[in-house]
Amino acid sequence: MRYKLLAAIASIMVLVAVLSVGCTTTDDSDSSATRLDTVTERGNLIAAGRTDLPGFGFLREDGSNAGFDIDLARAVAAAIFGDGSSLEVVPISAAERGPTIQGGEVDVLTRNVTWTTSRDAQWGNFTNVMFYDGQGFMVRANSGFDHATDLNGITVCVTSGTTTESNLADYFRQNGFSLDTVVFEDSASVYGAYEEGRCDAATSDKSQLAAIRSGLQNPNDHKILPETISKEPLTPAVPHGDDSWFDLVKLVMYVLVNAEELGVTQANVEASKSSDSIPVRKLLGVEGSFGQADVGLSDDFAVDVIKAVGNYGEIYDRYMGPNGESFTLPRGPNELWNNGGLIYAPPAK
Repeated sequence: MRYKLLAAIASIMVLVAVLSVGCTTTDDSDSSATRLDTVTERGNLIAAGRTDLPGFGFLREDGSNAGFDIDLARAVAAAIFGDGSSLEVVPISAAERGPTIQGGEVDVLTRNVTWTTSRDAQWGNFTNVMFYDGQGFMVRANSGFDHATDLNGITVCVTSGTTTESNLADYFRQNGFSLDTVVFEDSASVYGAYEEGRCDAATSDKSQLAAIRSGLQNPNDHKILPETISKEPLTPAVPHGDDSWFDLVKLVMYVLVNAEELGVTQANVEASKSSDSIPVRKLLGVEGSFGQADVGLSDDFAVDVIKAVGNYGEIYDRYMGPNGESFTLPRGPNELWNNGGLIYAPPAK
């Protein structure tokens, strides 16, 4: 009887274990939807960005979103949906960037975000550096300040919750300078206060300073000092927890860079499908594969991406080139690697 009882108990335990595994499997399957599944089912890509910075993220007169960062997000939408129209841009402040991407509230963050080691660990996955920048200072042309080393004892307007704020403190402390800061949550308040004379200088990424200077009432009354006090690699970021989604967004960024390197443009992408160049044919999905299927994209998704936004150089020139929509900013380190710059992507193969 004792053995029969033990056997019965054992059978019940096995049955419970099987049922538990079955329940776990069901729960896992319910929560196994990938970010790509979610985006596809929703019917659009949600990107956190900005609407107040010329060149990077702003609103055109017709109310449409435009800018370098916006086009990076639009490229991801085009890769998934075949064109870039299936994009929703959610404006957020600088301080909201971390919580927004940490909480997975958006699919991608493309809002002038600097890749740092702590943000990589805490915020999300940072993709490919798409803009190399550095922090500088803007002062009035008649201020008498010609270099950053002239700024001891000044008052500086700065945006809170940014690397800019901490870099500023580090630079002044490192040089033994005294500093008064006027801190604002949003960039518009920073530059409004600067223009009103509430501070001697404004500090941010030099690209942002160039954008803001271009929109001031008398741009020539202001100058950007020559020194660069930090490294600011800017890149889209995605939430932690979905490696395939991370790879997908990176793959789209690689396409933009490789397309410029291979001479594939918005105007010639269709004709380029008949190219004799093997790298071009591979990039456009005519032959071979470079990981498209592994992340859930079609073989020829690169064609849709380039049709939607062009290649990396076209995006840059659209907003910051000699005939750009916003202002002129020499590419400098944002030239391709084979043209003396730092922009580089793995080969599509």
